[in-house]
Amino acid sequence: MLDENTITAIADELVEAGRSRTPAPRLTSRYPQMTVEDSYRVQALWRRRGEESGRILSGRKIGLTSKAMQSATGITEPDYGVIFADMILDNGCTLKWSQYSHPRVEVELAFLLKEDISGPGATLFDVLKATEYVVPALEILDSRVEMEGRTIVDTIADNAAMGAMVVGGNPVRPQDIDLRWVAAILYKNQTVEETGVAAGVLNHPAAGVYWLANKIAAHGDRLKAGELILAGSFTRPMWVHEGDTVFADYGALGTITCRFE
Repeated sequence: MLDENTITAIADELVEAGRSRTPAPRLTSRYPQMTVEDSYRVQALWRRRGEESGRILSGRKIGLTSKAMQSATGITEPDYGVIFADMILDNGCTLKWSQYSHPRVEVELAFLLKEDISGPGATLFDVLKATEYVVPALEILDSRVEMEGRTIVDTIADNAAMGAMVVGGNPVRPQDIDLRWVAAILYKNQTVEETGVAAGVLNHPAAGVYWLANKIAAHGDRLKAGELILAGSFTRPMWVHEGDTVFADYGALGTITCRFE
């Protein structure tokens, strides 16, 4: 386990990496003894630094919940990070590509909570009961730690690679649709790049949400009413470059688009 001074130094390095858009050298190459628990300590301090600077916590993200994502990253367990209000973007937005490092796009569903969810012991049914609505979302992955050779330890410390999210389409109440069968087609520049079905996320997109409630209960935390929970990708991450237009078609749940300039 890393000492507090090292945790502080890493968190502050990642804050600066986000500001300068220059990824830090891979953490596990410099701190081979670093554990997953150390990574969440770094993330918690990084979050605190953000809140101290005026950023507002608006939700959480769950990552690496599907076989597609685990195969793409070589990482075999879910992780989580925080979502600040300034990370939530409107459908049809234009993003500055240079504001992100190695940006990639994923297809997901987001759950807006109307009730708290507390673990341990939270279930799928607790999530469905606590959800106001589910809405399509695109996650923009960012990297404050260099990509080559990174492990789950690097990714968790990097706030689970959360950069931003674009929310759009048609909100739906969870009891009005079989969420497992929500499907999406992801286009880049009018070409289909990825397709997926939401059951790819732990067999039900709400499964990641109760997993997270149970995971953070050990730290005395809970998911809170009003938070937006990004439940995990059911496609592989799609690389994007300057000038690319992204379009996701969720069928009855509508469409999302954004452009990188």
